[in-house]
Amino acid sequence: MNENPPDRLSSAPKSPFHDATLLARGVGIRFNGVEKNNVEEYCVSEGWVRLAVGNTKDRQGRPLTIKLVGKVEPYFRTAGGGAAPEAAARD
Repeated sequence: MNENPPDRLSSAPKSPFHDATLLARGVGIRFNGVEKNNVEEYCVSEGWVRLAVGNTKDRQGRPLTIKLVGKVEPYFRTAGGGAAPEAAARD
């Protein structure tokens, strides 16, 4: 399996960028140097993340999101094909 996460990934099952196997492996996102846990979708090449806003839902039951622009750094949380950058740096 590839060592780097894809350029774009979404947690929404209806999205063409959804990949359940990668999401099950665990993808972490560092946005502008800060770890984010509420990321619904990201794109590295365009430099944006879409974050869930609280527990608010839209009419279709999907989380409401806000799009932020900045530096996006995805990484795999599990060591299935690549360890998290912090773990590699400590060893």
